[in-house]
Amino acid sequence: MAEIILRSLAHTYDAKAGADSDYAIRQMDHVWHQGGAYALLGPSGCGKSTMLNIISGLLSPSEGEVLFDTERVNELSPEERNIAQVFQFPVVYDTMTVYDNLAFPLKNIGMAKHLIPAKVHEVADILELTSVLHRKAKNLSADEKQKVSMGRGLVRDDVSAILFDEPLTVIDPQLKWKLRRKLKQIHERFNITMIYVTHDQLEASTFAEKIAVMYDGQIVQFGTPRELFERPAHTFVGFFIGSPGMNFLEVTVDEHNVHFSGLRIPANPRRLQSAIASGSSNIKAGIRPEFIHVWDEPNDEAFEVEVQDVEDLGTYRILSFYLGGQIVRARLNEDQNIPSQKAYVSFPEQWLNIYVDEYRVGDDDE
Repeated sequence: MAEIILRSLAHTYDAKAGADSDYAIRQMDHVWHQGGAYALLGPSGCGKSTMLNIISGLLSPSEGEVLFDTERVNELSPEERNIAQVFQFPVVYDTMTVYDNLAFPLKNIGMAKHLIPAKVHEVADILELTSVLHRKAKNLSADEKQKVSMGRGLVRDDVSAILFDEPLTVIDPQLKWKLRRKLKQIHERFNITMIYVTHDQLEASTFAEKIAVMYDGQIVQFGTPRELFERPAHTFVGFFIGSPGMNFLEVTVDEHNVHFSGLRIPANPRRLQSAIASGSSNIKAGIRPEFIHVWDEPNDEAFEVEVQDVEDLGTYRILSFYLGGQIVRARLNEDQNIPSQKAYVSFPEQWLNIYVDEYRVGDDDE
């Protein structure tokens, strides 16, 4: 196992790159601590797989260093880095049995023959592959093949880390939850550094202790699922995490309020001061649908708004309403009254975030 350090890392596929937009990964520093269970989350094209391939050694970075436990590994091959990588499509030897597939990595590193069976059976038991150990891999289902592919990484004791590149994409949706839970159990048992690449926020949240959210070639936030939900550090995180995502309003500010379309909405003074001090004109207020209060009757805190529609999602409903000509969404609990033409809403100060040039402000003083 290893601590993986990315130092001043950047990568481009364009030999004549000059602008930031030419880089798949823009210059960044990041640390994946030893023994952590991490997710690398973001949309297609944001640089996730590029970063994973740089860590594994399949790709050399254009700039910067990759270090394992303070040792530079830029020039080392994947084999020399002792990295196990599980891809979107299972990598197995179809003509071999499951047992031979799992034993193959151990034979490659020269493990004593009498030690191999015990290790293979241990991993097979964890992945629930014992009953198919002597079956040819070509006769397995897609999820069984992917478990074999995972097992080929887990069977070695000397791996620095296991990297998963969207490993459940081809798996039946009904089996995904089971495999995610299995990976969680494996991490808890072996304490191996794991980095799980996905575009699915549910997969990321159910697997990882911490999630790195990538956007436009950079990690814009690294935190727990709760931190990403409650305190998104970047507007993209607010938009990408949650269903529906965070509401954003383009606002101006004074010492006490944000101003939007003639409305004055009270906000946290520290956040407002940070926005004023920035001197920027790109200021947004953001609040999640879950944190907007919807009242049954008018009151001094609430704004009267026009209801657009209410979407029933079973255990909760999403209220869409017009605020200053913009659509805003709020979440209603199952037992909450459903507004028809008009609603009364308020925005709790503690949950109203302020973003300057797309980044959340006011955190340092909180």
